[in-house]
Amino acid sequence: MQRPAVFAALLGLTRAASAVGDFWVQSDFCARVKGACDDSPVTYDDPVTGVKSTHGTADGRKACLHHCLTYTATQAIVVGAGARALGIRVHPAAAAAALALSFATHYAADRRVPGHGVLEKLAAKTGKTNFYKLADFGMNGAFHLDSAWHHGWETAAALVATTRPPPGERPHPVLPDRQHS
Repeated sequence: MQRPAVFAALLGLTRAASAVGDFWVQSDFCARVKGACDDSPVTYDDPVTGVKSTHGTADGRKACLHHCLTYTATQAIVVGAGARALGIRVHPAAAAAALALSFATHYAADRRVPGHGVLEKLAAKTGKTNFYKLADFGMNGAFHLDSAWHHGWETAAALVATTRPPPGERPHPVLPDRQHS
C-alpha cells in the first residue's frame, strides 16, 4: 500500500475515533468540569443522583486528563483495529508518537480555563475573539475552533504515523523503501 493511501486511511480512522472519543466516550462530568479552576469553579449537578458539587483547578485537571486518556485510548483501539482490518502495519514508535501528539494537543485545547486556555489565547492573537465567544444563531465559535484545532493535529498525527522506521531498522513490510535503480 502506498504511503498516501496509508495516510488517508489513518486520517479517516483517526477522525472517526476522535468523534467517538469526544462525543460518546467522554463523560458528562469530564465535559463540564475539565475547564474548572479555583478562580472559575464549576458546579456539577449529577444527572443520576441530583447531587451538586463544586470543582476547582485540581478537579479540572483530573477531568481533562481522564478525558484525554479515554480519547487517546479510543483512537488507539479504533485506528489499531481499522489498520489491522485494512492490512496496514504502523511502526510502533510512529504509532506511539502519533498518539502522544494527539494526547498532548487535545489536553492543551480542552483545558479551557477562562481567560487562560490555549484556544482562547490563540483566538485573541489571531483576531478571532468575537468568533470564539459566539454562542448565538445555533453557532458556538469555541466549539468550531476546538474542532478545527483537533482536525489539524489529527492530520499531523496521521503524518507522524506514516513515517518510515529509523535507518538501520528493517523496512516497513507494508510501506517498503523505494529503491532507485
